Amino acid sequence: MRATVDDELVVHGRVVGQRDRIARIVEVLGANGGPPYRVRFEDGHETVVSPGPDTVVRHRDPAS
Repeated sequence: MRATVDDELVVHGRVVGQRDRIARIVEVLGANGGPPYRVRFEDGHETVVSPGPDTVVRHRDPAS
């Protein structure tokens, strides 16, 4: 997994009815864009994560 600042992590819900959570990457702490990442969730909560298999990176649009 590789990401840059301002990419989004989409953490898929693990059980029926649980919604996906989206977090914006505010700092890449690993080498060459790898985890762990400091992220900010939609509710403002910040934490450091090492994404699991239920997480995908949504890369920002370089044109924006």
